[in-house]
Amino acid sequence: MNELERELATLIVRELNLEDIDLDSLSGTTPLYGEGLGLDSIDILEIALLISKKYGFELRSDNPDNQKIFATLGALAAYVAANRVR
Repeated sequence: MNELERELATLIVRELNLEDIDLDSLSGTTPLYGEGLGLDSIDILEIALLISKKYGFELRSDNPDNQKIFATLGALAAYVAANRVR
């Protein structure tokens, strides 16, 4: 994992209380839904809010690319890297 992927993984695991997830078992290709982190739509909404607060941009529920953005940890990190307020 790169630095931003690890940062996001740590944030997600901590904020969603996913104590059974080992950070060292995650990678950029880890799916957020289903296998991998096993998140649901409510979890994704929580992540979107956390990202908005931490990185200074809004993830909108009506974005047609949300399925791609939230597909994997790496896809989410790439989107955050491209859109965060520096």
